Amino acid sequence: MSSEDKFEYWLIEMDHALADFLAQLPPELSDRLNYTSQSLDELEGWLMRRYANIDEMNPQEIALIVDGAARYIGESFRRVLGGRWFIDSSDEDNAYHGLPQLGGCRNQTSQICPLKMVTAAVGRRTGNFSRTILENHL
Repeated sequence: MSSEDKFEYWLIEMDHALADFLAQLPPELSDRLNYTSQSLDELEGWLMRRYANIDEMNPQEIALIVDGAARYIGESFRRVLGGRWFIDSSDEDNAYHGLPQLGGCRNQTSQICPLKMVTAAVGRRTGNFSRTILENHL
């Protein structure tokens, strides 16, 4: 299966994957995740409490959490900024090669890769990394 085919399947599964991700979260968190910029801080805070550093995010058993968080962040961006999901498999030197990204967002001047935002948020530990990026686009 090509990377483009895998990406298409990933997109088709978006609603189901997000529902599964939200169902895994504690209700006191999932009840506050409403795809707003403020809800990004809620998710980021939970991720920072759960993972002390980026290395803890790599094991296979948490892949669904990282993927779900990336999907949630990306969909939050899309709801506020517009845009669409895409994947670029043409430039192997690109840091986001083969990863889902957002394009065509309002005021977008750089690449947006929600998966990398999840790991950066845990690594930087500001509690507002994703929201800051979103608000900078506004």
